[in-house]
Amino acid sequence: MPTVKRFEDLKVWQDARASVNDIYELTRRRPFKEDRALCWRTRDAAISVMSNIAEGFERGSNKEFIQALFISRGSAGEVRSQLYPALDQQYITGAVFDDRMNRCEALSRQIVALIEYLKHAQFKGDKFREERATYLIDAPGASQPGI
Repeated sequence: MPTVKRFEDLKVWQDARASVNDIYELTRRRPFKEDRALCWRTRDAAISVMSNIAEGFERGSNKEFIQALFISRGSAGEVRSQLYPALDQQYITGAVFDDRMNRCEALSRQIVALIEYLKHAQFKGDKFREERATYLIDAPGASQPGI
């Protein structure tokens, strides 16, 4: 049965990393890159999504992981919100806006799915035992999209 031993093994973290790369690629373009404040805030929010998934995983308990995932989800919403002024100022096209919004919304759904999985998981985190935590991916009868 596959397990997750490091945050890098989580599909949701991998997708968040891909999102960071998408945002960097987008914000390197003119005229977006010339709006330094919006460029910085958009990049920072995207990085926060990925970073909070990693931080929560490393905290060692499901409760703390879930808390960090809620922060991560909020940052995904922040990225979506920042795409609106980018569209309004014509830094990105409507097609690019729609694509990035869809990707951000999909990432948010993955985060929510992981939160729900962790809320109902039998294992409560490695803080509560000596050996390193592993999260089961294909647990019988459990649905875990995003893991």
